[in-house]
Amino acid sequence: MTAEATLKEVLARLGRAMDALENAVNARLEHEQDYSEAEAEVQRMNADRARLAQELDNSEARGERLEEANKEVSRRLVTAMETIRAVLDR
Repeated sequence: MTAEATLKEVLARLGRAMDALENAVNARLEHEQDYSEAEAEVQRMNADRARLAQELDNSEARGERLEEANKEVSRRLVTAMETIRAVLDR
């Protein structure tokens, strides 16, 4: 084997190794981009979950206030009906 043939073979191997390295780097970058997008989606979902939890808490508190108001209105209606009955019974 001549030195020129050996050099060509070494350069060809180097070229294949460089191509393989470039492919590996591209695959890694693509994987990291996919991971980054997934991580961003998880963060968006966590933010949505926190917002929905806050809305649920607010709705439950409003429901409790409405229930209390309903009880108060019912109590006042009973009092008013009793007063009307008392007046009519006279």
